Amino acid sequence: MSLQAPSLVPRPSLQRLFLTGLLTLLPIWLTWVVVKFVFVLLSGISSPLVMPMSEQIATSFPHYLGWVRAEWIQNVVALLATLLVILAVGVLSRRVVGQSLLRWVGAVIKRIPLASVIYDSAKKLLDMLQTEPGTTQRVVLIDFPHRDMKSVGLVTRVIREQGTGRELAAVYVPTTPNPTSGYLEIVPVELLTPTDWTVDQAMSFIISGGAVAPDSVPFTRAGDRDRDRDRDA
Repeated sequence: MSLQAPSLVPRPSLQRLFLTGLLTLLPIWLTWVVVKFVFVLLSGISSPLVMPMSEQIATSFPHYLGWVRAEWIQNVVALLATLLVILAVGVLSRRVVGQSLLRWVGAVIKRIPLASVIYDSAKKLLDMLQTEPGTTQRVVLIDFPHRDMKSVGLVTRVIREQGTGRELAAVYVPTTPNPTSGYLEIVPVELLTPTDWTVDQAMSFIISGGAVAPDSVPFTRAGDRDRDRDRDA
């Protein structure tokens, strides 16, 4: 009869098991938070119209359609109604009638003092993100918060310095994991580190906290590399 030696493999500690479970559930929880936020936001747009209609339908046909009073049913219907409106606007915006209607709506909004500023700013930002900035790449790296650290930024416009004519870039630096908030930096074009990333790749990098990233990134500008090489020689 042979005796087997006891296993020497250490059991994972309670702290390690907790961290493993937390890191496993965290992406699922973040996905749920974002999806829930979008769901509530979109369904809330049509809820003031859908809820009275569903109550009226349930009252008229209590034996057959009384289930439409359920809150989750009303939220789903409101979400679908909002999505249909968005799709309809997308279809109309590609037609002459829809473009004329959108121009009329924009003209009405521009007559409202505060609304006109918000509308013009948002429209210009979205238009700029869909077009090439001119003399530089869309996704860049900038020295922020200091020279030895880089932040991912989106060039929204290229302007010129008054007096010297030097090119300056307006760079929006999104924050992680919520890219809708961030910083606006004015950076000389020659201090930008260009990348070959698309806007979608940059957003994936920012939202994931760097987990979704390419294998390499141009961290140092070409001019800085030449100066460092000459200094070390």
